[in-house]
Amino acid sequence: MKTAEDLRALLQRIDHRSYPAYKDLRGSYNFTDYILNVDHVQGDPFASPSKVSLCVTGKRSAIPAKLYENRQRRIILQDYLLRQFGIQADQAAFKAKGSGKSGLISVSRCGQEILERGACSITENTGDILLRLEVGLPANGRTINSREAIRIFFELIPVCVEKSLYYKALNHALLEENAKLADNQAYIRKYMKEHDLCAFVADGSILPRESGISQKPMKGAVRFKSPSSMRGEIAVPYGNPLTGMFVPKGVTLIVGGGYHGKSTLLEALERGVYDHIGGDGREYVLTDDTAFKIRAEDGRSIKNVDISMFINGLPNGKDTQHFHTEDASGSTSQAANVIEAMESGSQVLLIDEDTSATNFMIRDELMQLVVSREAEPITPYIDRIRELYEIYGISSIIVAGSSGSYFHKADHIIQMCRYIPEEITDHAKAVAKKYPLTGNPPAASSHPSFDRRPVSVDRKGNDWTKIKVMGRDGIQINRDTIDLRYVEQLVDAQQLVMLGYMLDYAGKHLMNGRVRMDEIVEKVCRMIEEKGMSSICENSYLSSGFAMPRKQEIFACFNRCRKLKM
Repeated sequence: MKTAEDLRALLQRIDHRSYPAYKDLRGSYNFTDYILNVDHVQGDPFASPSKVSLCVTGKRSAIPAKLYENRQRRIILQDYLLRQFGIQADQAAFKAKGSGKSGLISVSRCGQEILERGACSITENTGDILLRLEVGLPANGRTINSREAIRIFFELIPVCVEKSLYYKALNHALLEENAKLADNQAYIRKYMKEHDLCAFVADGSILPRESGISQKPMKGAVRFKSPSSMRGEIAVPYGNPLTGMFVPKGVTLIVGGGYHGKSTLLEALERGVYDHIGGDGREYVLTDDTAFKIRAEDGRSIKNVDISMFINGLPNGKDTQHFHTEDASGSTSQAANVIEAMESGSQVLLIDEDTSATNFMIRDELMQLVVSREAEPITPYIDRIRELYEIYGISSIIVAGSSGSYFHKADHIIQMCRYIPEEITDHAKAVAKKYPLTGNPPAASSHPSFDRRPVSVDRKGNDWTKIKVMGRDGIQINRDTIDLRYVEQLVDAQQLVMLGYMLDYAGKHLMNGRVRMDEIVEKVCRMIEEKGMSSICENSYLSSGFAMPRKQEIFACFNRCRKLKM
């Protein structure tokens, strides 16, 4: 391994040479307190920045082992260190001058959710820290400016390391609070499983967000107050016991007038599959981590999905047990989304009437009188909702503003009034008796087949692949675009980056027509768990842009790839 002085001498030697001479920097350098690795060098000052990683031993960082002793604590600590380094990097960025991206120092930007990211990892037993960042190597025009590069490596980055990766410089009280928060969140999730709960919403939570483009808590928002009939208490490991709304397994309906907070509650439950940072307002809004948001998705691609539970007897004779289409309707897309969620292992389905296909959700009495069941190929969700729970153990949480028929099917009915929930189950059931459901219930459906064995086309061996992410809207792999706009529980663009590499890896190594889709997803997830995020890409530095998605989003991404055959 080279020394820091070797790096200085090398930079001085290539000063004023053409920019590609920076390629000589690749390698590892011992800065005594940490190891600096130049993993990838940009080819031009206007190109994507160079990839650099920093390794700090647990002994040198001196962070107490108790702060990373379990997975939850380790992930929240990684998140905290990355945020702290980001603060320092922002202050140091562009202090070194030059053309293009010269002087840039940046790391992954974290949102309100705590995600496992490739940009920062802590070794479980030793506490060694690996932090990946981007650096814009300085140039004048396209000529190397070593003086500014030396400033980055020997002045700016060392300060960032000292102020963000060493325990002595960190806020010890906040580190303790984060560790306790992680333990409390993990305890509540365990409690929910043991007590058959879909979700828990703590009293005092702030559900509304600052704006449509900001996930920060809204100032002055009405704090959540659970209805007394659904209120429970959890004695968390740290702090006072938490009270809040218990949402049991089964069918839960959220109703109320417009603008009273129905969708706001559902959106909080959607994101409750992730843990949130302290101060977010939703730290203790926790949902079953398999919960999946279901909606209509006109125009999506569907590959060999058994939607016969909901759609049968199409007039064109199309097979709905092995349904294919490149342009799904609202109802067929929502039916496929339900079946694919079942395949992914989801135990809770979240549905908002506003984003659903009406004919998939319900058929009213008059329509049933005019158009008989025999003439309608769609079995609406209302006719399968009890079956989903009682046979498959899949709960539903539905926001409804106009479908009163669901009162008959619900176990719990919550009315939102001025952002405060009230349970109205008994009242709603009493009123619903005056308006009984008509028609005979459909016959029970057969268990959907999940025997889908994808074959990837145009992805062979180790051919180079170009992956581009379009925010949270989609992924472009070479010339193929996977539309993910309506996979609403993807909360960070870096999750899409990782999904792109997961799909590319699976397409090259697993999608051969012999392995089932669920087995492919399981193999990819197991490999990442055992070997790390970088195991799915050819160059480990690429994992600096990764954030871990859930298994449900992996299925959703693979299912929307139009280049797959099944």
